[in-house]
Amino acid sequence: MVTIRADEISNIIRERIEQYNREVKIVNTGTVLQVGDGIARIHGLDEVMAGELVEFEEGTIGIALNLESNNVGVVLMGDGLLIQEGSSVKATGRIAQIPVSEAYLGRVVNALAKPIDGRGEISASEFRLIESAAPGIISRRSVYEPLQTGLIAIDSMIPIGRGQRELIIGDRQTGKTAVATDTILNQQGQNVICVYVAIGQKASSVAQVVTTLQERGAMEYTIVVAETADSPATLQYLAPYTGAALAEYFMYRERHTLIIYDDLSKQAQAYRQMSLLLRRPPGREAYPGDVFLFAFTPFGKSR
Repeated sequence: MVTIRADEISNIIRERIEQYNREVKIVNTGTVLQVGDGIARIHGLDEVMAGELVEFEEGTIGIALNLESNNVGVVLMGDGLLIQEGSSVKATGRIAQIPVSEAYLGRVVNALAKPIDGRGEISASEFRLIESAAPGIISRRSVYEPLQTGLIAIDSMIPIGRGQRELIIGDRQTGKTAVATDTILNQQGQNVICVYVAIGQKASSVAQVVTTLQERGAMEYTIVVAETADSPATLQYLAPYTGAALAEYFMYRERHTLIIYDDLSKQAQAYRQMSLLLRRPPGREAYPGDVFLFAFTPFGKSR
């Protein structure tokens, strides 16, 4: 016969109470209302931030771009084929960001800063927002030194200054990419970090540029960010932001950087596609209104 002693029971209960640890964790969750064409509409993410990363039940990551009164428009960073209506979504609390480090030099990565050159993972302990506030006009230094492109016609007649933006305009097969790659090759020994962002190009064209940079020893100081023509519109839209974040990482470490976007018309087309699917108000030729912005020099004069 088993005897139950009250003091033993009270000691056990007291020990359990002392060991009890209550953790309160608040998770912002929602439900998928509609999904398709790389866009999902979510109900219930009341505290989500613009540009915040959200995680779907089956593991796909998305970015909250449209914050409307009764739903949130999310663009998917993947195919999202397993996402179903009614599945749950949770907010991560993190604004879209990528890992950055010195180890990215010489590598080819995609818009998520993941390597696609088959040379293994890239070690990084630091992250940077893909959309960071740019320094104000007052805090910037005036353009005072040139960036040599190696092309005599450009360097003598229309020199490009460090800290300046320059637009290369031309028809197909007129040598726009050649000007960009020659500029990267000419930075050898100039202590300039180069970032080449290929948006919506053929994979063979990107491979040809990478091969040229490798043969001439330019990959030692160059990072290639590539999203080819078969990539989702979301990733083509993000590629320039990823390239800028990588370049800014070196810039804020007092390293000169040169970033080349080849080409931004493909990014504008991807952004147009996303915006129309998100039902944003269209502007001229069905492009969203915020595409039509002027490029400015550090002095504030339009070029």
